[in-house]
Amino acid sequence: MFLRRLGPDPHANGAMTSSLRGCPDILELETGDFAIIGVDITEQVEVCLAFGASRGPDERIVRIPRKTLVLAKPDIPGDV
Repeated sequence: MFLRRLGPDPHANGAMTSSLRGCPDILELETGDFAIIGVDITEQVEVCLAFGASRGPDERIVRIPRKTLVLAKPDIPGDV
């Protein structure tokens, strides 16, 4: 199901979190879609979504640190 991680391992260079949890990540799926591991902020920000933006009943809004996305940039495909 998961093809690869985009960006570095969140525990690279000895970075540690409690029980190796709480580590944001971006993963590419076999389908070409992406899975994001982040903090669920749906309840706090749903009322502030930009005009025309919405989420379905099976969707959540997650936050990942800027560093996670920026470091993954070289691994993000440039084409659809």
